[in-house]
Amino acid sequence: MRKLTFGMNLSLDGYIAAPGDDLGWSAPDDELFQWWSDRVAATGLALYGRKLWETMSSHWPTADQQPGVTPAQAEYARRWRDMPKVVFSATTRDVDWNTRLVTGDAVTEITRLKGEDGGPMDIAGATLAAAAMRAGLIDEYVTVTHPVLVGGGTPFFTTLDNWVNLKLVETRTFPGGVLLARYQTRR
Repeated sequence: MRKLTFGMNLSLDGYIAAPGDDLGWSAPDDELFQWWSDRVAATGLALYGRKLWETMSSHWPTADQQPGVTPAQAEYARRWRDMPKVVFSATTRDVDWNTRLVTGDAVTEITRLKGEDGGPMDIAGATLAAAAMRAGLIDEYVTVTHPVLVGGGTPFFTTLDNWVNLKLVETRTFPGGVLLARYQTRR
């Protein structure tokens, strides 16, 4: 069975995007950027909701060809393009860059994918992750908390019907006071 992880940058008050989908507060330093790049390299399959897919696919497919790109950004762009991806959307019509589109029920498809052989899966996008969270499909949560309060926006956690008990398995501090915490779901 594949492991499913939900991990994203978030503000100290729990948001993955500030009002207006502003992500400017979460720009990673070189060390954190390398951590995210290594995570992409280790991901067997990435699951995206439409909104985050549009953000990622508008930049990373050609980021390594842009003027002034750093070696780390070029490496991330190549890793992102090569990583197998599934996009869940009822409105998106075309996907590219090693990606498959699913227009049906996300929870059913994620459950099926978890039952397959293969490497670990990452889920990204607040709405998609919320559905998987409520269905009890997420095995691990990774919070990369930035020392900023944004006061509102898109929350990392959704409203749940039941408690989810977690076990802390890793912490790490990055420059600038960014704190990574990794939790496994207790079943």
